Amino acid sequence: MNDRNKPIGVFDSGIGGLTVAGEIMKLLPNEDIIYFGDTARVPYGSKSPEVVTQFAFEGLRFLIRQDVKLIVVACNTISATCLDELCKSSPVPVIGVIEPGARAAAKATKNNTVGVIGTERTVKSGAYENAIHRLNDRVNIYAKACPLFVPLVEEGWLENEAAFYTARIYLEPLKEFKIDTLVLACTHYPLLKKTLQRVMGPNVKLVDSGEETAIEVQRILREKDLEKKSEVLGFHQYFVSDNPTKFVRVGENFLKRPIDPINVIDPQIN
Repeated sequence: MNDRNKPIGVFDSGIGGLTVAGEIMKLLPNEDIIYFGDTARVPYGSKSPEVVTQFAFEGLRFLIRQDVKLIVVACNTISATCLDELCKSSPVPVIGVIEPGARAAAKATKNNTVGVIGTERTVKSGAYENAIHRLNDRVNIYAKACPLFVPLVEEGWLENEAAFYTARIYLEPLKEFKIDTLVLACTHYPLLKKTLQRVMGPNVKLVDSGEETAIEVQRILREKDLEKKSEVLGFHQYFVSDNPTKFVRVGENFLKRPIDPINVIDPQIN
């Protein structure tokens, strides 16, 4: 197969990576995409670096076996834990979501005061602080782990009272720092965007890395002459490691397009 006609691989710990996949679909509608969500083992954010790295390599190997031309690690926890190792081990380009998200945050803030919310692993890593400070070392950054957001999203509880009260408890302390930009440093969190905006108010800009990551994918494909030269709309294939029914229900509601076909696989043996 001509390398240009190979699919893009997108890997996440669960359903959240659809926020990135959806932006790639919008920007590059002719590209084929293979998405893998490790729904059996979500969330990754509370696990040790060793376990996250093990799961990440299993996901990487699965997508490489699908003969993809580029892999998007649509998971901040993996990007913060072992992205460099994945890049070194992969025969195809691998991109994460932290650098694109940091660029968007540095561009968005007007008062140089930024909040970062993510999983425990991502927040503990300091990856966003480092990435934003490389772009602008005058930015004050206040980070907070919000571990309950991932199970809320996986359950499809995006705008109900449980989501609102959980968000309020997590975010009220950040409001006191007068942040004008809030980085959603987990690809699950944009699914809660309406609830998070309701808590933060209209003057705080919510930044998710999906759009910037899609732009980065386009740039790399052009640079490496890997863009698909076809007018036909791309084919999207989905793999999960558990509970396809819930994935389809929540995912279709978000993507506003059918999730079909969907396949259940064991990343340890596939």
